[in-house]
Amino acid sequence: MPHNQTTWWSRPCGGREVLAIALPLFISTGTWSVMMFIDRMFLLWYSTHALAAAMAGGMLYWTMICFPVGVAGYVNTFVAQYFGAERPERIGAATWQGMWIGVYATPLFLAAVPLAPYVFRWAGHDLQVMPYEIDYFQVLCLGAPAAVIAAAQEALFTGRGVTRVVMIVDVATLLVNAVLDYLWIFGLCGFPEMGIRGAALATVVSGWLRVGVYLWLMHREPVRRAYSLATTWRVDRPLLGRILTYGGPNGFQFLVDAAGFALMIMLVGRLGKLEMAATALAFNVNTVAFIPMLGVGVAASTLVGQQLMRGRPDLAARATWTALSFALVYTALCSLFFVLAPDLFLMGHRAGADPQEFGQLRDVAVVLLRFVAAYCLFDAMQIIFAGAIKGAGDTWFVLVVTLLVSAIGVALCWLGLDRGLFWWWFVVTGWICALGIIFGLRFLRGRWRGMRVIERRPCEAEEESAAPV
Repeated sequence: MPHNQTTWWSRPCGGREVLAIALPLFISTGTWSVMMFIDRMFLLWYSTHALAAAMAGGMLYWTMICFPVGVAGYVNTFVAQYFGAERPERIGAATWQGMWIGVYATPLFLAAVPLAPYVFRWAGHDLQVMPYEIDYFQVLCLGAPAAVIAAAQEALFTGRGVTRVVMIVDVATLLVNAVLDYLWIFGLCGFPEMGIRGAALATVVSGWLRVGVYLWLMHREPVRRAYSLATTWRVDRPLLGRILTYGGPNGFQFLVDAAGFALMIMLVGRLGKLEMAATALAFNVNTVAFIPMLGVGVAASTLVGQQLMRGRPDLAARATWTALSFALVYTALCSLFFVLAPDLFLMGHRAGADPQEFGQLRDVAVVLLRFVAAYCLFDAMQIIFAGAIKGAGDTWFVLVVTLLVSAIGVALCWLGLDRGLFWWWFVVTGWICALGIIFGLRFLRGRWRGMRVIERRPCEAEEESAAPV
């Protein structure tokens, strides 16, 4: 074997192979953080009330959609395992089942619109902020089906490792969203000034555009023919059942995680407008480190699923460690900048804000970014290790751990509400560190090596039944 095939960079599932899949996804999910960053920056320029409202309204919206998005997004694992098992005819069917989940969830999303005022009144937030929260959430609900459908469509490409397509689509969506944000929030080029409602509407329009682009790509040759996309669009109940069985815990894990953070955000809102806005600002900066790591986690999940179906759990493990090394280097750099140069990330927010008002906000946010720096490496660990074991099918373990740790975190925040904002951030830091350590230990234990989510071929089932006991 040539020497260059044994290096860390060029070996199977080494640096080059993992980076080829992970880098486009890193950029792709990074566009989400840029999109959120721009959205919140414009809203801060518009009003601090709008920024605080976007945090609470956005968290409630994500809490509502994260279960179906998590289930539909888990189609990535099915596509990866079918691809690794060389069963292309099942890839199209799995994609369509994920898209049907978005269609079925649409009435629930629309039913949430009239309930929004009651939820935010229960939260007891500032009366000046509450109308913004309600407006933002209600408009976002119109784009909720698109988020679920696009998660399944995206899996058709990410599960096969064709991640450049996803990157291009997401970058285009970012550009559309940013332009519409600027025009509709401030009322430029003849458009009416819509404020936070304009920000939400820009997200909705760009989300449905994303669905339309993926539909066009799905119906192009040779993708349409190679993966039987024209003949497998109907509901396949057995396959949909398998997706719900394995993807359901993934969706519930998203829901528990989001609901826990949403409840904690609601509690922060009771501390005051400054505390709420500073937390929103710190989390907005945190997206620079957190969201791109989600793409690296998807890459790890994809490679684990593919290699397990090829009978190479050793390469699946190698891909995970390689992905983790990239993630740790990136988050370590982010942590360093959060501590040493926090104003670098606050510059854009400062540009259009009231100087006196922003000064108070900046002082608190700088301290909160030190908490973010403290948990960043553990956040990378929990994303990569959870992605790896979920790529094998170990979704129930991830769900149970997330449920327990989230319950403890919310309880501690509730009991320590009178201790102030920093107590809340100490709890969040402990929460994330605990998840990173627990998922890392689960990966090291190795139970995931014998798992799979796709059904066996009839010939495989016959071989197993004929094998001696």
